[in-house]
Amino acid sequence: MKYSLLDLAPVPEGSDIAQSLKNTTDLAQQAEQAGYHRYWMAEHHNMPGIASAATSVLIGHVAAHTKKMRVGAGGIMLPNHAPLAIAEQFGTLAALYGDRIDLGLGRAPGGDQAVYHALRRAGSDDFPGDVAELMAYVGAPRENAPVRALPGEGSHVPIWILGSSLYGAQLAAHFGLPYAFASHFAPDALEQAIDVYRRTFKPSAGLEKPHFMLAANVFAGQTDAEGVYLRTSMQQAFARMRTGTRGKLPRPVENIDDLLGAGLRHSVDHMMKVSATGSPESVRTQLGALIDRYAPDEIILTSQIHDHDARVASVKIAADVMKSLTPEMAD
Repeated sequence: MKYSLLDLAPVPEGSDIAQSLKNTTDLAQQAEQAGYHRYWMAEHHNMPGIASAATSVLIGHVAAHTKKMRVGAGGIMLPNHAPLAIAEQFGTLAALYGDRIDLGLGRAPGGDQAVYHALRRAGSDDFPGDVAELMAYVGAPRENAPVRALPGEGSHVPIWILGSSLYGAQLAAHFGLPYAFASHFAPDALEQAIDVYRRTFKPSAGLEKPHFMLAANVFAGQTDAEGVYLRTSMQQAFARMRTGTRGKLPRPVENIDDLLGAGLRHSVDHMMKVSATGSPESVRTQLGALIDRYAPDEIILTSQIHDHDARVASVKIAADVMKSLTPEMAD
């Protein structure tokens, strides 16, 4: 089993976007050294705490500062874009960095209706048609086609479907594409989605059997108490989303209950239930239980932690844990 990393380029309180992007560069290099297979970034807009809005630009930057690790989108929110434009962007990335580029596609807008309007989208709701169009653009050359993606055609950039509901599972199965579920913040339909995807999967030219990726939060420290403390930044961020309050990634706090209250804390913890928190041994136990329960083909981890050094440490601990859980992946 391969293990990968999802990075939203968080902007912590007390910092700025420029530093956030420097942190992403450093984290990607550290992740590559730690054995991570993929490094994915996600498209979000109008969010002060996330600096990965120009996702394809950031993918190119990270690919230029790493050597072998796959780099890609987890994901591009396709309703925001013309399929041709994405094919050209990722075709360019593939031309620059070879077979290291992944293209994960999501159906959500990555923002609210005001963002959708600001992106000048016409309101198209044909996600399956857009996916099929994009697949054709990056597939085999079509010399007589009225529109061709140049760069793009013939690149065969691997396309993934991302989702947090049964819709994405059904679509990935229909097209015979790999599927990643956003269980790190939307776990409710996880088991159903895995079943639907695997049961209805249709083999394709690019994939003979289903390939499912599980997403999980990791807040790893030297002790359980440190992991719990680091986790409070993400708990606060999710609580702010629930209450419609946007901001940078909050500083951790000693007692999250005093800040959130029991009701909001319960809601946030439910969103984050696919997580591993605490000491290396606790993280190993929790990740092992997730792998045993859901049997993913691959796992992608995310550590949204306020302090960059603590985040790097968490990512390295998680890599050591994954190597211990899957010894064949160890160097």
